Amino acid sequence: MRKITLANVTLLALSLLAFAAAKANFTGTWVMDSSRTEGVPAGVEQTMTLTQSEDKLVLENKINTGQGENTVKDTYIINGKEMEFTQKVNDQESKGKRTTKWLADGSGFESSEEIARQAADGTQIAQQVTRKWVMAADGKSFTVEMSVKGPNGTQQTKRVFVKK
Repeated sequence: MRKITLANVTLLALSLLAFAAAKANFTGTWVMDSSRTEGVPAGVEQTMTLTQSEDKLVLENKINTGQGENTVKDTYIINGKEMEFTQKVNDQESKGKRTTKWLADGSGFESSEEIARQAADGTQIAQQVTRKWVMAADGKSFTVEMSVKGPNGTQQTKRVFVKK
């Protein structure tokens, strides 16, 4: 009887660890919900197509500002290590260093990066960007809180995306 009880306790503990370690999966096509989004100019529309495989998230982000569409392509490696990355906006590439790690509860991830971009006038600018992605418990929406520090100060946004 004692062996059965020990086996049951061990099985329960392993099940709880597996459950706690479950990580959010962002795969899918997501549309920004303007009514729940903050810090983004009126009229901006955004659609993200995400493909996630374990700790790798590939994104294609289409942002329509009313003055044209921008396409952002990027990849996040969610392993807690600083890595070099290249972000492509339309035909322009920016390079930087990024650290991305899972949140303790697995509901999302945080990233911190330093990136060098070329401004419209051709000058190079440096930006510090932090993002926190959090999936809702029902898996039907997620939030991205972003802070961008650059030559014009700090800008913050909170974008809510719903599954298409």
